[in-house]
Amino acid sequence: MIALLIAAALALVLSLSGTPVLARYLVRKRYGQFIRDDGPTTHHTKRGTPTMGGAWIIGSVVIAYFATHWIMAMLGPSSGPTASGLLLLMVTVGMGLVGFFDDCIKVSRQRSLGLTAPAKIVGQTAVGVTFGVLALNFPDGSGRTPASTAISFVRDTSLDLAFAGPLVGAVLFILWSILILTATSNGVNITDGLDGLAAGASILVFGAYMLMGIWQFNQRCADPSVPVNICYQVRDPLDLALIAAALCGSLVGFLWWNTTPAKIIMGDTGSLALGGAIAGFAILSRTELLLVIMAGLFVMITLSVIIQVGFFKLSGGRRVFLMTPLHHHFELKGWEQVTVVARFWIIAGLFVAVALGIFYAEWVVLL
Repeated sequence: MIALLIAAALALVLSLSGTPVLARYLVRKRYGQFIRDDGPTTHHTKRGTPTMGGAWIIGSVVIAYFATHWIMAMLGPSSGPTASGLLLLMVTVGMGLVGFFDDCIKVSRQRSLGLTAPAKIVGQTAVGVTFGVLALNFPDGSGRTPASTAISFVRDTSLDLAFAGPLVGAVLFILWSILILTATSNGVNITDGLDGLAAGASILVFGAYMLMGIWQFNQRCADPSVPVNICYQVRDPLDLALIAAALCGSLVGFLWWNTTPAKIIMGDTGSLALGGAIAGFAILSRTELLLVIMAGLFVMITLSVIIQVGFFKLSGGRRVFLMTPLHHHFELKGWEQVTVVARFWIIAGLFVAVALGIFYAEWVVLL
């Protein structure tokens, strides 16, 4: 467990100290945020705020991960980086690169729109396919791969995508992975509209995955003392918990500079990376359907956009909300930005608490 503390502390220090350095560099290069014209007028003051801060969120996590494993190896016997850990970092960096290209286009073309929707989907799909293929490989000594073709809730269920054979199962799993990764990364991206909103909500989600990883490690099927009916078939739960701890540390450091008024914005580089990481945790920890509750705030905000667009088209121009995503609706109702963010953090925390409660209750029932 010392490794988790080291990873969190390293990521926190790196993020807290490195983020303002990156912000100053971006200001010199004039890599500032462009604000959509149809958004709340109060956001126009954010124009020019350095963006792409998510690059250092990712960087500090990657550095902290490998540095922690190096430190642990120096202190004594260590298993080193795992297949699950490397896969999670890969999908995080991959989604971050898609967002980086999106941010670069916004900056270079001086507009609030970056990659076209089809181009962004192609990038996300490429990352999803790569992740899906690799996640079904690299079995450990017990034959456990980082992911499985079984649909999971708090653990793998009896619903297996390989019902018609391993090849069909692999193809369906890849499609399933693409769906989860694309939906989650876009959900976090949509939520990232107020200073600190996405970062604070993500800290709560990653904190929950850290606790779940520790619990799964203590109740892992590789431990012969744990009854078979309650053990978790997760390949590398402790390494996943380590990355979750690093993400929490990195985001806390970033949030110091991202709270209102933000000195730097994570941009699509950060939001897509965080969404990819959350989806990766859900798949690799075998809690895919639980993600809908765990990331409930992101789901709620995404649904507000879907409802608004759908109702607008069906009703011939009428609206359900004053503006979407949902946080802008409350801004237009007169709520201060910090009030919206704080209350949405509370909502995010409630969703996370319910998800953790379900996760633990299932274990208690089986016990």
